[in-house]
Amino acid sequence: MGAKEAYLSKPWLKYYPEDVPHQVDIPDISVPQLFDEMADKYSNNTALIFYGKKISYKKLKELTDRFAAALFDLGVKKGDTVAMYLLNCPQFVITYFGALKAGAKVTPISPVYTSIEVKHQIEDSEAKTLVCEDILYDNVEQTGVKFNNVILTNIGDYLPAFKKMFGKSVMGKAYQGMKVPTPKYMEQKGIHQFNQLLRKYPAKAPDVKIDPKKDIVALQYSGGTTGLPKAAVITHYNVVAVQTQTRATWPFMEEGKETGIGFLGFFHIYGQIVVMVGTLTQGNTLVLFTTPDVDDILTAMDRYKVSAFTGVPMLFEGLKEYDKTNRVDWKSLKIVVCGADTLHEKTVYDWERRTGTRILEGYGMTETTSVSHTSPYSRPKISSFGIPIPNVDAAIIDVHGTEFKPVGEEGELIVSGPNIMLGYWKRPKETDESIIELEGKKWLRTGDLVKMDEEGYFYFIDRKRDLIKYKGYSVFARHVEEVLYKHPQIKAAGVVGVPDPKVGQIIKAYVVLQGEARGKVSEEEIAEFCKQNMAHYKVPKIIEFRGELPKTDVGKVSRRELREEAEEA
Repeated sequence: MGAKEAYLSKPWLKYYPEDVPHQVDIPDISVPQLFDEMADKYSNNTALIFYGKKISYKKLKELTDRFAAALFDLGVKKGDTVAMYLLNCPQFVITYFGALKAGAKVTPISPVYTSIEVKHQIEDSEAKTLVCEDILYDNVEQTGVKFNNVILTNIGDYLPAFKKMFGKSVMGKAYQGMKVPTPKYMEQKGIHQFNQLLRKYPAKAPDVKIDPKKDIVALQYSGGTTGLPKAAVITHYNVVAVQTQTRATWPFMEEGKETGIGFLGFFHIYGQIVVMVGTLTQGNTLVLFTTPDVDDILTAMDRYKVSAFTGVPMLFEGLKEYDKTNRVDWKSLKIVVCGADTLHEKTVYDWERRTGTRILEGYGMTETTSVSHTSPYSRPKISSFGIPIPNVDAAIIDVHGTEFKPVGEEGELIVSGPNIMLGYWKRPKETDESIIELEGKKWLRTGDLVKMDEEGYFYFIDRKRDLIKYKGYSVFARHVEEVLYKHPQIKAAGVVGVPDPKVGQIIKAYVVLQGEARGKVSEEEIAEFCKQNMAHYKVPKIIEFRGELPKTDVGKVSRRELREEAEEA
């Protein structure tokens, strides 16, 4: 069998669980329709729990309808962009579904963005309406951007009475120096208050016709790993497809009977589509957190009998050593999923030893509407991020061309399916570089270096941009990090290539030691450990100890920031 046929034959289908279909029909409906169907069907179910405050599906639907009516009356038209500068809270959910019901598209902004980053996203997305946490508005003021509508809300509005002061103190600590606008200031500036709009308008959403395959749900900005962030254009069809595909992948999750936990940021595609939309378009209950406080999360998991836990590697790494992790009966959960970054083998083994449960690893990107692969629940493999979900094709091609690579060889992952974005917003060149035509299909070039085994399981090697060239050798930053993580005194590591005219790039490792090892373990000891565990050309030539490493919004070690630091130095 040739290389091309090896992928097109879809060997992974043999390892689908018996109750998982190879293909599913994608409904031709909008995201608000999908939500409303569930809200009507499970109207008495609890949709959201926010620090003890419960909101039913009936009430949540009413609030989204009211907000849609308010936006429509404020002049928001079909196709307009609504910027959401919000923490995880009921207001995020209401704004998201309400804006879509008004025919708008949303662009969620990270709450940790600086005013410069906020300005870029607002201007690039052409947003003229902003829904913003009042404590974050100071950042918006500094951008100088003018809006048609500004709607402010407060995190305490949906907290139980006894929690409101707690909420203010937590937000004050988290966003020190931020000034909350006074009611007088808001009145002078014509700024609307979120709750006042909900009280003013009836629960009657405007009648807007949506074409699921053409109309946009979100302009979802990713990373900014090279230059300024660019937006993936995500349609209603993309989002509905992912919900249909993942439901088929995990058939044991029962509609209207599960409870999930929402601490991953909803501004990010993972938290937004997998956790928020995934829970609320299945009639299930979502326990909401503004910040990922481990004690609060573990307490809520036990109290509300959470059945689905979705996290990132950094969280599992911390939980496997945390003294209160046993507060949760992990074996009673139906599913434990990890995504957004590579899960180290040691974390998997330590987690299983601590909790008696297996983490199901998945893979996806903003451009794939959050997911394209996941470990089959009946047959996961350590170190593999799994196999394509129903309706998704995947293959590995040459990094510099379109030739299919033989099974077992490393190359660039390409994926095809109903969950692939339309393209990049206002970026035709980048769209043409990322979306290609092969075998009569549209494929996304992911930029990830991957390999597939003979059974169709896929393994992450590294990001294409993180490949280090040293004296003609190709060194994967992740391979070096994997070895470093095996050292018992290393807590975290990040590896980058530093440009050098003699060798191409010098390998530099940034290392965070365990607390008790700081000042006792030397750079030379780490280098010697590396020499014993990897080829000589992969050994870092520079090792720098740090107290902590820069992280992305979802907790990945930010190699981009480390690379920029190293290059400047």
